[in-house]
Amino acid sequence: MTDKTLKQALWVPRPVEETLQIYADWANTYDKDVLEAGYATPHRIAQALAQFAGPDALVLDFGCGTGLSGMALQNQGLVHVDGMDISAEMLDIAYSRQIYRDLWQATPGEMTNVEKGIYSAIVATGVISLGAAPPETLSLCLSCLDPGGLMALSFNDPTIEDGSYDAALTAVIDAGIAKVVFREHGPHLPGKDMGSDVIVLEKL
Repeated sequence: MTDKTLKQALWVPRPVEETLQIYADWANTYDKDVLEAGYATPHRIAQALAQFAGPDALVLDFGCGTGLSGMALQNQGLVHVDGMDISAEMLDIAYSRQIYRDLWQATPGEMTNVEKGIYSAIVATGVISLGAAPPETLSLCLSCLDPGGLMALSFNDPTIEDGSYDAALTAVIDAGIAKVVFREHGPHLPGKDMGSDVIVLEKL
């Protein structure tokens, strides 16, 4: 995708059917496109989570895509990782990497095949963001964690500017559902002059 196409296609609200088509069309060149732009968020999230989660942690890579986030987690010593994504085409590439214990296709808006308390951490790398999963997905993911469970996620610059995702985060904090244990702004796609906040939450 060109920079203009990327911005027009990705970081805008749209129906889930359009999201599925975008990632179906993009799957074969996704890794090349984002890595050429210096995609830094998967490593930053994995590094942040590893400060709070031990090597035995069972992690769910929510919206795992082609597996770049799973690879980053493994590089930080978090090797017990399952993955789920709504895109069959992206999952095909994740399967080929053979880095996940288990992988499955999710239903949009649901925590498909996820029982409460199974995972000690949930990672959502660029998933709960403008143009992808809606703000209420944050509460959905947190509902699957027991107290003490961790959630690591990112808000890219357009998502921060939108405001609705930070409003959802503030709501769960104010409700005593979770607390922020880490938040830091840094590079997301430096080749496209875009940053992101990496956030780690602890379920209360």
